[in-house]
Amino acid sequence: MSQPNSSYPSRRTSSPTFAGFNVSRRNFLKTASTALALSSLGGFGADLVNGKTRRVGLIGAGWYGKSDLWRLVQVAPVEIVSICDPDKKMLAGAVEIASQRQKSKKAPRTYADYRDMLKEKDLDLVLIGSPDHWHSLQAIAAIEAGADVYLQKPISVDVMEGEAILAAARKHRRVVQIGTQRKSTPHLIDAKKQVVEGGLLGKIAHVDMCCYFHMRANGNPPLEPVPDHLDYELWTGPAPLRPYDGIPHLRWWRTFMEYGNGIMGDMCVHMLDTARWMLGLGWPKRISSSGGIYVQKDGKSNIADTQSAIFEYDGITASWEHRTWGSPNDPDYPWALFIHGEKGVLKASTMRADFVPLDKNQKPIHFECLYEREKYPEDVTEKDIELNAAPATRRHMLDFLAAVENRSRPVADIEEGHISTASCILANLSMQLGRTLSYDPKKREVIGDREATKLLKRDYRAPWKHPMPRTV
Repeated sequence: MSQPNSSYPSRRTSSPTFAGFNVSRRNFLKTASTALALSSLGGFGADLVNGKTRRVGLIGAGWYGKSDLWRLVQVAPVEIVSICDPDKKMLAGAVEIASQRQKSKKAPRTYADYRDMLKEKDLDLVLIGSPDHWHSLQAIAAIEAGADVYLQKPISVDVMEGEAILAAARKHRRVVQIGTQRKSTPHLIDAKKQVVEGGLLGKIAHVDMCCYFHMRANGNPPLEPVPDHLDYELWTGPAPLRPYDGIPHLRWWRTFMEYGNGIMGDMCVHMLDTARWMLGLGWPKRISSSGGIYVQKDGKSNIADTQSAIFEYDGITASWEHRTWGSPNDPDYPWALFIHGEKGVLKASTMRADFVPLDKNQKPIHFECLYEREKYPEDVTEKDIELNAAPATRRHMLDFLAAVENRSRPVADIEEGHISTASCILANLSMQLGRTLSYDPKKREVIGDREATKLLKRDYRAPWKHPMPRTV
């Protein structure tokens, strides 16, 4: 399963230990301030935090796995030691770029199976960019191998997977940063500070969130033989084994509930996480949702093309709506959140933000997205890069590294990622069951609903075993 490269000798060490994660307000502010200061320093900032070259492994060499890795390389003195993917072509492409981008010019070791890669126990950091159905098993295995982890969102495909990752991170005292990089997006940080924290909205009582991108793959490709370069059995892992109808990478796997949670799990998790961060919200008290496949019925896709959800908090409701057809309500904000206050509204997206006051005598405030094409000219020629997201991801990586160095919680800590992910999963369960759900994170059950509680844990395909939360 593995193809080790001898240029990287194994360095088997036991997992390091350190003080617990009880971070005081003073230490939290110190860490946050450090990360903010580093964000303006680029690669030199990472040297101040780390003091050494960290050994990195990547699991999942697809689009965003590679994108996260290249952003890390841009801001930190790291050595890409290992890359893992069950697709040999995807793996070869990532290795070629890695050997060009990293300072040593060495080609990383390659693996098809993440378990073989993690057996070496020689990685300081592990980045996980695999499809959603793999996140929990791979994150827990990396944590148990002694690595700190950068895990793409959503963190899981069911609620118990998320609970298991959180428990593993706390038990083994590892830093886990989630790829909800809106918390590191410069114009959103400014909008939060100036508008929300500045009190310009007055009393806030409602948030609208939406996505109207036509991003739901809905084709009818024929069945075909699995190509030799792809280990489809390993790619599928614990998920149901669908008949093979073409390369599943990019958008195709996301169109099936077997591997994720649809647009709700892919796009709402970002906006809900952003709203929670801006407003200091935790677990919703109640979650309700409705929707289904109403328009795009002619393809294989089984994710909802239309869905609404309501997340209820004390004194605040947050509503979500997505349509993968038709046009957006606000053409400037097709994927966005709108924070409504008694004095105005804050519109916010990955591309911009606007404060629109109710008082016509008060000036609106516009926040523009930061691009760093001049500072990082390689961004311009990188295939499939999201230029608007690259600066945010770089700052997110620096925050991750600061947390690793200080043994503190990062801005997108695993617990926050779990709350946002699980809330979206519970919305899907509400749509499926046709009723409102209230989740108790202490008891890990849906209050007064045995049927819903059973659905918090998906069945795994043999021989894979579903992880369950275990604490110290």
